[in-house]
Amino acid sequence: MLRKRTPAADPGLVVEYNNASGGVSFWQREDNHSLADSRGISTADYIHAMYGFLRQAGCRDVLMIGCGGGTLATMLRRVGVKVTIVDIDGCSFEIARTYFHLPDDVECHIADGEAFLKKTTRKYNAVVLDAYCDNEIPRHMVSRRFFNLVKSRLKPRGSIVLLNLIVRDDDDGTPDRIARLMRRTWRQVRLLDAVEHEGRNAVAVAGAVKTLKRPRLLMKPKTHAKSLARDLRTLDFRPIRD
Repeated sequence: MLRKRTPAADPGLVVEYNNASGGVSFWQREDNHSLADSRGISTADYIHAMYGFLRQAGCRDVLMIGCGGGTLATMLRRVGVKVTIVDIDGCSFEIARTYFHLPDDVECHIADGEAFLKKTTRKYNAVVLDAYCDNEIPRHMVSRRFFNLVKSRLKPRGSIVLLNLIVRDDDDGTPDRIARLMRRTWRQVRLLDAVEHEGRNAVAVAGAVKTLKRPRLLMKPKTHAKSLARDLRTLDFRPIRD
């Protein structure tokens, strides 16, 4: 295992290589931001879940708020989807391009997600929200005002919103609270979750999501494909609790 500190200003940013498998991971202190094979294809189940939803919905122009290692964008570009990424930390783009094969033609903006949405007049097929700071979503990005702003930047038909949610355990009410809030903006909101697993990721989906099916592994990484497919099978839609 080889750990390499990035040239970024934050000394806590570390890229870790697995010499045996060729896998790459991106850490900020104790928080893992990305896991991928040697081609930049993610080995995280929730990334493949979001990729599967975007492919089912036929999205061709996607805005991502939050970069990490950019693995979802890398995967989408491999199948011809246009991707724009917004992140408040420009170091994420440097790391994504240098270590995770983020293509040069992915449009990247250093900005706060809300500020970018207010400024742009462009409409997207999908918006992916995956912005975290110390394992918490910035508070202004989980408000009705922000969700209304997101909706205003979506194309009127067939568009979806995806929100990555870090879940502590089954007693953690965060995913349900945020899903209920999203219902005030979108009529259809669904929650994909892995019940009974601690320290997991759930995905809230909103918009044209009624016919979405449980995602399966569509793009196999070079490593961990079997375990990844198994992990995806633990994810299922569940009722949103009041």
